Amino acid sequence: MAVGQLPVQVREFARYLSELLGRLDQSAGWCGVFWQRDPDGMRACLEGAEVPPWDVVQALLHDLAADRGIPEAERETDTARMLHRASVAAYDARPGGRELLGDRLDMMLTEQRIALERQADLTRQLGTAVDQDDIDRINLDLAWVRDDHDRATARCAEIRERMDRLADAERPSWVDLGTAPSGDGFGVFPDASARRGPGAGLHPHPDPDLGPFPDDGPFPGDGPFPGDGPFPGDGPHVPRQDPAPAAETLYGAEPGIEPEPVSDAVRELIKLRGEGRSGEAHGVLVEAAGWPADRLPAFAAELHRAGLAADWATLLWEAASLPPDRLVALADALAGTGRADDCRKLLRQGVARPAPEIAEAIVALLDADREREARALLDSYLRVRTPEDVARCAHTNPHRLIPLLLEAARGVSEEHHWDLVHALRVAGFSA
Repeated sequence: MAVGQLPVQVREFARYLSELLGRLDQSAGWCGVFWQRDPDGMRACLEGAEVPPWDVVQALLHDLAADRGIPEAERETDTARMLHRASVAAYDARPGGRELLGDRLDMMLTEQRIALERQADLTRQLGTAVDQDDIDRINLDLAWVRDDHDRATARCAEIRERMDRLADAERPSWVDLGTAPSGDGFGVFPDASARRGPGAGLHPHPDPDLGPFPDDGPFPGDGPFPGDGPFPGDGPHVPRQDPAPAAETLYGAEPGIEPEPVSDAVRELIKLRGEGRSGEAHGVLVEAAGWPADRLPAFAAELHRAGLAADWATLLWEAASLPPDRLVALADALAGTGRADDCRKLLRQGVARPAPEIAEAIVALLDADREREARALLDSYLRVRTPEDVARCAHTNPHRLIPLLLEAARGVSEEHHWDLVHALRVAGFSA
């Protein structure tokens, strides 16, 4: 499609991207990596023929932070995110958009599988390496291949979400989708289902509102750049893969009427892992993350006994994106069965959400008379986030949240309290 025929939103983002690159040293940092690894993809994005995956934009904002300072990059993030979203929506709405997304999904699933196979091979090599130079080389290769896998996985999530949006837009308005199933009833995490499937949100996966420069993995996206490389400081982190149906559809049973679901799931995982069907195995874990909270400690014990401790870590990663009441319920269940470390890990991961989402979740919990859950979520947030992050929560509902934030901060420590008082004042609130 000629440039003049491109949707205006795509042209606008291409111009923005060109201006952003003009402020960077394009031979250094992530920008230099992208030009070296996929120059055709970079040119296509600058011309508007492609929309880059968000993790690429995120990495370029890392470069901007290094070149111009974090405040400038933080200011730029909202604009970049808004223009990127509009560009993606317009790009997908073109004729053939659904077919293109399907092709991209196939490509990313292939990239995901190749990365898993390569990771397994490198891990075997590392187990037999004795020379330090070989060990260092293998560890470096592992860092790159883990990032390849994480990026492919995140892009699968993004592509599926975009395909879902297209389907929703094309569905006739008279179609009755039926009554929504009962559940948490909050609706305060609009992207949580996509993030929890293949893992988009939560990182687990970073969000611009967390500060645009996390060191722990890529942001969801799709497009070219099938293997862009690890973020600086990248350490081992849990692979995240494809979404799967709810747990009820796997086991055909309602909560409380379970024909040995824990043992069945463990046997299924052993079988799938033995056959190298990692994507399907991950689907089982995603489904299990939606089980009743009191069932999961037993699942953890079974997984560890079966030598599948890494699968339990993956499940915790997925469960971190559960709605807040269910997140706290699972944390309670883990703590009550002696799994305090898992409880802490879950809550740390669960509060890796943008400040406005945390604030909305707390307000929603309070409105639902679930004060204990609200305070548990807030306490975890205060312990792992900066005072500046916590202060951002106040913008959602200052009169209601500021007293609660200060009370919770004092409950953690006097230092937390005074740091938050200062952060609120800097943010323009009197505290």
